Amino acid sequence: MNDLKYLSGFGSEFTSEDPRCPNSLPKSQNSPQKCPYGLYAEQLSGTAFTAPRTENKRSWLYRIRPSVGHKPFKKFEKGNITHEWNEQDPDPNQMRWQPFDFPSKLKNVDFVEGLNTVCGAGDPKTNNGLAIHVYSCNNSMDNRAFYSADGDFLIVPQTGTLYITTEFGKLSINPNEFVVIQQGMRFSVSILEPSRGYILEVFGQHFVLPDLGPIGANGLANPRDFLTPVACYEDKEVDYEIISKYQGKLFVCEQDHSPFDVVAWHGNYVPYKYNLANFMVINSVSFDHCDPSIFTVLSCQSERKGTAIADFVIFPPRWSVQEHTFRPPYYHRNCMSEFMGLILGQYEAKRSGFLPGGATLHSIMTPHGPDVKCFEDGSTEALKPVRVSEGTQSFMFESCLGLAVTKWGAETCEKLDPEYYKCWRDLKKNFTGPK
Repeated sequence: MNDLKYLSGFGSEFTSEDPRCPNSLPKSQNSPQKCPYGLYAEQLSGTAFTAPRTENKRSWLYRIRPSVGHKPFKKFEKGNITHEWNEQDPDPNQMRWQPFDFPSKLKNVDFVEGLNTVCGAGDPKTNNGLAIHVYSCNNSMDNRAFYSADGDFLIVPQTGTLYITTEFGKLSINPNEFVVIQQGMRFSVSILEPSRGYILEVFGQHFVLPDLGPIGANGLANPRDFLTPVACYEDKEVDYEIISKYQGKLFVCEQDHSPFDVVAWHGNYVPYKYNLANFMVINSVSFDHCDPSIFTVLSCQSERKGTAIADFVIFPPRWSVQEHTFRPPYYHRNCMSEFMGLILGQYEAKRSGFLPGGATLHSIMTPHGPDVKCFEDGSTEALKPVRVSEGTQSFMFESCLGLAVTKWGAETCEKLDPEYYKCWRDLKKNFTGPK
């Protein structure tokens, strides 16, 4: 997949056809009586038919066989996906997970089998909420495809490149990139080495670029840097498993052909990838530092204006130049839930203990902030221009919803660090009293 081609843009109207079948895209209509090359027309809707035009998401696929041609679904017995948010009692403590394990070399585990839910809130049946999963796999999905009927998957690999085949075409996703596979889109993941990463799934809404407001027309994640695959069909008559995530459970059906038989397509409901190195950082050049919202890459908004079901926020390499300012992240209590992951390097506010492939969760109104060493260094450092987070990439999934941790996240994975609170234990009293 080294020679993959992409279409550029975010939320754009795209057209694509496999060059092996020129003129396979019908002209000037969506559903002709007979499609070119004997193809079937099939619409994939990401919003209600009657959604406003500015919000309406749909694509038309022209495929060798319609996707309806499969045997009945049955329960899929592998994987640890769950939306049972009452498995554990609520826990307001600061949480930190050590890096999640790779599968044993003695066992082949593909992307779907290696999915585990860490936390979440809401319900896909009511189209509101989110789930945070991690994946860890050492095997490719051979003759197997997956889709979520519940929501969009934002996949952030931490280790190992993902080679993803979708109904729209093929993508490769390296660490420090992410991919969004939207609700209902079938895909298959291949790997050449063990891979591990994070997934943010949102129910009922789709990701959008955040409004820029006073920033103006340019900055943060620019639309031109989002890439969508081009049509690339396969015509294979083999036994294929289709795994569906439906209402928080996994189901599987069988069919006798590849689901990736789309010869041409057009529309604005597509999978897409983005390289985090392209993020145009906005930052203070005088004093104090801005709210971390300035690092938002994508947002999934709730019905409350300016409040997100989920924001995807990154903390990339950048210059820090603020005068008479404590430059690290400040101590904080938030009305939002904050789940953080580390792709590479060392997070500036906690250089020990928070490791690549691990995670933290700071729940609604639970205090958090820099550890003792970070506070002491930030309080005494010379305030000259410095590069922050060089060689590092951390991120945050932030939500207005209170996230419940699953039994797997709290117990089964055996990665929850019971001593996380100690990183703040030695913060001393510096109060000098009245003068």
